[in-house]
Amino acid sequence: MVSYKITVKTGDKKGAGTDANVYIILHGKGIQTIKYTLDTFFKNDFERGNIDNYSVDFDVNIPEVQRIELWRDAYGLFSNWYLDWIEVTNLATNITTIFPAMKWIKENQRYFFNHIDTCLPQDDPFKEERMFELQNMQRDYQIQVKVPGLPAQVKELPDDERFSFDYQFNIGLKGKIYQVEGQRLVMVSGSEWKDVEDVKSVYTPVFGIPQGSKTFNDDAAFGRQRLNGLNPSILNLCTNIPECFGVTETMVKPFLECKTMKQAMDAKRLFIIDLAILEGCPTTGENIMTCPFALFYFNDAKCLMPIAIQLFQKKGQCNPVFLPSDPTYTWMLAKMWYSLADSTYHQSLTHLNFTHLMMEGISLAAKRNLAPAHPIMKLLNPHFLYLMAINSLALGTLINPGGAIDKISSAGINGHFHIMKKSMAFWRLDIHGTLPEDLKKRGVFDQSVLNGAYHMRDDALLLYDAIRTYVRKYVGHYYSAHNSLTMDYELQKWGAELVKSRDEGGIGILGVPNNGKFLATDQLVLALTAIIYTCSVGHAAANFQQFDEYGAPFHYPYFLSGCPPKDKCPVTIETVLGSIANRIKLLETMTINKVLSEKATQSLGDFEKQLIVDPPAMKIVEEFQQNLREIGKTIDERNKERKHPYDELLPSAIPNAISI
Repeated sequence: MVSYKITVKTGDKKGAGTDANVYIILHGKGIQTIKYTLDTFFKNDFERGNIDNYSVDFDVNIPEVQRIELWRDAYGLFSNWYLDWIEVTNLATNITTIFPAMKWIKENQRYFFNHIDTCLPQDDPFKEERMFELQNMQRDYQIQVKVPGLPAQVKELPDDERFSFDYQFNIGLKGKIYQVEGQRLVMVSGSEWKDVEDVKSVYTPVFGIPQGSKTFNDDAAFGRQRLNGLNPSILNLCTNIPECFGVTETMVKPFLECKTMKQAMDAKRLFIIDLAILEGCPTTGENIMTCPFALFYFNDAKCLMPIAIQLFQKKGQCNPVFLPSDPTYTWMLAKMWYSLADSTYHQSLTHLNFTHLMMEGISLAAKRNLAPAHPIMKLLNPHFLYLMAINSLALGTLINPGGAIDKISSAGINGHFHIMKKSMAFWRLDIHGTLPEDLKKRGVFDQSVLNGAYHMRDDALLLYDAIRTYVRKYVGHYYSAHNSLTMDYELQKWGAELVKSRDEGGIGILGVPNNGKFLATDQLVLALTAIIYTCSVGHAAANFQQFDEYGAPFHYPYFLSGCPPKDKCPVTIETVLGSIANRIKLLETMTINKVLSEKATQSLGDFEKQLIVDPPAMKIVEEFQQNLREIGKTIDERNKERKHPYDELLPSAIPNAISI
C-alpha cells in the first residue's frame, strides 16, 4: 500500500461550498487508482474558502501523479461546488503535483485535470475532451450586443466569472460606508453651498481629501491634468491651427515667451486638444455639453500651460476664444466648461469603452475559442479576472437608464452612449491599444517632447516594454516549432471571431494584426501585449485617480449647470459656485469614485490565478516579475526628482486586471 496526501482548496465565491459527495481517481503513466470518496468523518468538508486534507492509501504506486479524474453527485441541500485547486503528494516519493481548476464542478460530470496540461490543440493527446470542454464554454459564454452600436459582451454572466464572496462583500461594504457618510453630511448642512470653503466641508476623515482640491484656478495644475491625470491620451502635438478654431497670433503672443506660434510649433512646444467628438452630445434635462478646443504651451519652466480655449467648434461672436488674460473667474469658468467635456470623454471612452467594454469582448472570444489548457489562455486569464463581473455590475447600477451616471453627470447615459457609438468607428487595437503607436500618432512618442513633464508616458513605456518582452519570450517558448502558429486552429478561430463584425455575431475589433490571421509570432505578440497592457496599465492610469479628480468640482467637474460663458464679461465667484454640482450630487459622485479608486486585487505579475505551471514558462514569469521590481525602483528614483511625483504606474499600484 502507498500513501498519498490529497489537499483540496474550495473557492471563496458565494455558494462555493458543497454538501455533495466528491470522488477522485489518480492517474499515472498507464496506471490508475480505484475510485475514492473524499470525506472526513464528523467534519463538514468543502466549505467556502476552506482547505481540506486527506490521507489515502492505494495498492498502486504512482511516483508522480500525472492526471486526476474528479466528479461529484447532487447530494445535499447545497451541492454546487467551486474548486480552486487540488494538490496530490506521493508520500513514498515525496513528489507533489498541483492541479489548478478554478471552476464550478457540475453534478455527475467527470472532469480531468492534467499536470502541466499546457499544450497547443494540435498536440493535445485528449482532443475529444478538449473539444467537449470548449463546446460547454461556448454554450456558457454567448455573445450579445446589449446596447446597439456598442461593444459585444457576454449574454449572461457565467458562474465561473462571478466575484468571490469576500470581494463582492468588500465592495458593497465600502459603498455603504461612504453612502451613509454622504447622507449624514446632507442632513447636517443641506444640499446647497454657502461659499467655496463650504465645499471643503465634505472632505471628512471618512472620504479623505482629493488631490485635485488642493489647487484652485491654477493654470499649471490644469496643464498637469492633461499629462498625468485621468485622461492623458488626448493631447496632440500642434502642427497647425484648425480652421474652425478662432485663436490668432495676437491673442496668444503674451503667453509664448517671445515666440511666434510657428516657432512654438517648430520647437514642438505647442499642443492641442480637439474634442469635436462631443459635438451634438445629448445631455440630461436642460444641461449643456461643450465640444471645445484647448491650446497649450510647454514653457521654459517645463510646465504645460493653457493659453487658449474655445468651448464650441464653430467660430462666432458668441463663441469667443478665452485667454489667461481674461477676467479671473471668466477664465476659470472657461477651463471648467472645457473640463466638463474632458471628463465626459474620459468616463465614456478612455475608461469605460476603451478598457472595460473592449476588453470584455476580447476576453469573451478568448474563452469561447481557447481551451483552458491553451498556453495563450493561461497567459491571458489572470488579466481577465472579474472583468465580466464588474461590467455586469456596472450595467445594472452605473450605466443603466436612471442609474448613477444619469444622476451625477451632465451628459447622462444617453450622452455617454452617443459618443461611445461614435468611437466604435475609429478605435483600433494596433494604434489606440498599442502605447507606442498611440504616442506616435499624437506626436508625443519622442521623450524629448514634453521632457520632464509627461510622467505617465515615461513610466508607461517602461511597463509596455516589460510586458512585450514577457509576451515575446512566452510566445516564443510555445510556438518554436515550424508552422505551429498557423496549425493552431483554436488561436486562428479566436482571431477570426475577434474581427468578425458584431452584426454577424462576432466581436468586431478593429486593428487586430493581419485581420486576425496570425501568420507570424510578431503579430500575436503585438495583439497580446496590447491586451495585457490595456487590462493592467491602461486601466490603472484611467481609473485609480478618479476620487482625486472627480471629488474636486472646480478642478474636474462631471456636472455643470447653467450656460457656458458667451463673452468675456467678468463673472463672480458666486456664479462659479452656482454652476458646480450641489452637495447631494457631489457626495454621490465622491461615493462612487471613492469605491472605484480603491485597488482590491493583486499587483501586476502577482497572479491570483497561478495557471502557468510549466517550468520553462514559470521561469519567464519570474523574469517578468523581476523586471517589474526593477521598474518600480526606477519610478521611485524618478519621483525623487519630480516636483510633482507620479505614483499611479508603480507596478505595485497596478492590478493585473480590470476588476473594479
